[in-house]
Amino acid sequence: MFIDEAIIQVKAGDGGNGCHAYERQPFKPKGRPDGGDGGRGGHISVIASTQIHTLQDMAYRQQFKTTRGMHGKGSSKTGKNGEDIVIEVPVGTMICNDETGELIADCITPGVPILIAKGGRGGRGNKALASSKDRNPEKAEEGKPGEEKKLRLTLKVLADVGLVGRPNAGKSTFLSRISHARPKIADYPFTTTAPNLGIVQGENGRGSFVVADIPGLIEGSNTGKGLGIRFLRHIERTRVLAILVDGTSANPEEDAAMLLHELSLYSELLAQKPRCMILTKSDLFPADAPSLVPQGWLSMSAATGENVDGVVADLRKMVAQARETLP
Repeated sequence: MFIDEAIIQVKAGDGGNGCHAYERQPFKPKGRPDGGDGGRGGHISVIASTQIHTLQDMAYRQQFKTTRGMHGKGSSKTGKNGEDIVIEVPVGTMICNDETGELIADCITPGVPILIAKGGRGGRGNKALASSKDRNPEKAEEGKPGEEKKLRLTLKVLADVGLVGRPNAGKSTFLSRISHARPKIADYPFTTTAPNLGIVQGENGRGSFVVADIPGLIEGSNTGKGLGIRFLRHIERTRVLAILVDGTSANPEEDAAMLLHELSLYSELLAQKPRCMILTKSDLFPADAPSLVPQGWLSMSAATGENVDGVVADLRKMVAQARETLP
């Protein structure tokens, strides 16, 4: 199951209390202040991982709590810190405070821990509280509470090229042709029900790029019709859009205008991304095929492979240009 949104509750550990104690020596029942500090409460962090691809674990667990710091002891013994927790999330996960909407973390770089809930500071023992004005403090501090937050996790997959089109425009077939991805392909609408990612390999590992395929868009998607609008967030981070239009449609240019309109209603920034217009299913074109391809568009057949390499070459150039502009 592809789950790209989850709400979790996190509770970092409370700090341990400081200790109120004095040195005990023969013939000296009350020596200098000797109480140790309490330990810090456990932190909660997140780390982006390339090994997981959905927020399924977060959606099912929901509660994350770590341990408090141990209390300080006599003989200047500091309490042990609480156990830290590191939560793995997919690369591209955004973490916001569910109550305020504040962005806490954007997990783009794999392997880099990000603190999301800080453990409480341990209280100071009376040894640490002693000063020139009060050499024998008759007190010790209590530990501070750890942070507690309700967080909303939203996954936006990272890709270089986002495939956009109506249902059955050939996006999944194209993705399976140019990468090792194996999305579901069938001759009925909405066979794609979740984003699919594929890596297009370059020669000697150079010029490779990642392609994301999302469910097809239909007119009115911005109002909740169909499936695509729910997944448009997954192409917000892409550098380039590939707009795939069914070449057997009665009016391909009208279909393209509808797709761009739906994109602009969702996000004007998304609609302004560099884009490549592609007419698909060229193997089904009649003999006068060249006259069917609008000026500035490309055509191809993912089913037969006709001009697929040419389309990939154009996309590779666009990705390279976009990477120079926005690394």
